[in-house]
Amino acid sequence: MVYLCSKIIIRIFDDYNFKYDILKPWNEYIKRKLKSEMVKRGISNDELVQRLDRIGVEMSKSSLVNKISRGSFSAAFLIQCLYVIGCHEIEIEEPLSMVAENPVKYKKSKKKS
Repeated sequence: MVYLCSKIIIRIFDDYNFKYDILKPWNEYIKRKLKSEMVKRGISNDELVQRLDRIGVEMSKSSLVNKISRGSFSAAFLIQCLYVIGCHEIEIEEPLSMVAENPVKYKKSKKKS
């Protein structure tokens, strides 16, 4: 019984990781898309919190920052944000252009003694 249970748990965990890996680039893309729309309009996180509050979406600045940095928010939250910042349309690029650039590893400069 324990053996069967552990196999099921491992299978569920594997499925979760598989789904997360598929969604990760999409979450990263939509996070960047929302941030870029905010920058285009000069909207700060503080201003976004205030504007969301006006339509009944209450959250702290830290909650907003965490939610956006995860990139895994709901479509409803995305639409609410786009609505309050005045973005009435967005362009969705081809999936291949969504792939994040390769991360650049910077060399740490050695301190001179």
